[in-house]
Amino acid sequence: MASRTWIYGDDVNTDVIFPGKYTYTVTDPAEMAEHALEDLDPDFSKNVKPGDIIAAGKNFGCGSSREQAAFALKHAGVSFIIAASFARIFFRNTINAGLPAVEHPQAARAIKQDSDVKLDLVSGELYVDGAGFRFAPFPTRIMDILSAGGLVNYVKTTLLRARNTKAR
Repeated sequence: MASRTWIYGDDVNTDVIFPGKYTYTVTDPAEMAEHALEDLDPDFSKNVKPGDIIAAGKNFGCGSSREQAAFALKHAGVSFIIAASFARIFFRNTINAGLPAVEHPQAARAIKQDSDVKLDLVSGELYVDGAGFRFAPFPTRIMDILSAGGLVNYVKTTLLRARNTKAR
């Protein structure tokens, strides 16, 4: 099944990604996903499928430090985000959520609705309709966090491993 590309512009803020009115009432990530982008794109949560990607313009995830925005997108099925640039805190929240986010202005502009997009985080390569774009590969620790499914899982696994090693 081909992934769908969701394309958004500049300055998509966290209140649009996950509306603030749900911040203290919705705590389940699956329910967060139901509200992802509802004010910007009412069809998103109804139609997003696992493996879909988001391509965006500048300053994606600006606004508040609301971590629910990254978790809502991940649990909606988004496999990664490519943007011209990210707000710093949102970028970190994507890593914490286990959702890869790659900043690459040229690649973000090259992606169209029906583009074939492939991402290789290890090699730092992104392909859009066969055209290659390079970016700095993520550091090993970041890759470990993403592979674990997010920071909480990474810490749990690391602590459990340390405890088991100590017990021997």
